Amino acid sequence: MAKQGGDKITRFIVIGMVALVVIVGVFFSMNSGSKKSALPPAGESANGYAISFNSELKGAPVVDIWEDFQCPVCQRFEGTNGAWIQQQIAAKKIKVSFHLLSFLGPESILMANAAACASDENKFLELHNLMYANQSAKENSGFWTPDILTKAGTAAGITSPTFAACVKEGKYLGWVQKVADDGAKKNVNSTPTVFVNGKELNRQTQYYDPKAFEAVVLANGK
Repeated sequence: MAKQGGDKITRFIVIGMVALVVIVGVFFSMNSGSKKSALPPAGESANGYAISFNSELKGAPVVDIWEDFQCPVCQRFEGTNGAWIQQQIAAKKIKVSFHLLSFLGPESILMANAAACASDENKFLELHNLMYANQSAKENSGFWTPDILTKAGTAAGITSPTFAACVKEGKYLGWVQKVADDGAKKNVNSTPTVFVNGKELNRQTQYYDPKAFEAVVLANGK
């Protein structure tokens, strides 16, 4: 799903998203008796379905990033701004919430679930970076299986056996669906979509120009 003109905007259909989550959920139900949690993983924002950092800060710019790990334009945004965003997170300069959409297919759902599992281990950013760095050239190519995602977690520094169980049992599939529902309610219909202090940025002028992006974020401190 793409639009020409230098900004390939991916679009999702809510009904299709529900169907995909149901299909993946049936797969996990056939392979595990565990309950699929709609509860948030560690790091969940108190005011929405997202993996959030620095929620406790007062007066800092608030950045909301809606993304799909299979979205090539999301990878472009990550390559342009990801390192700076994470530097600002580490420096306690900005508040950031990552909203993990998964409309591009079953592997997006598996990856979003794995990212939520990684958040439980305080390794969300590490796995987030690794999955973008190894994004498949084709969506739903069959590469991102639970086994590969478990190995990716190990490569990202996750050693807990609970992570492997979380990934392979699809623990957060219910939560992944809640993120999709939340995006639909907020009329987020493309990825990436980025808000700063609740205002959507201009994807043509502010997404892929690092100086413009950094300027608009830092100008929005309260």
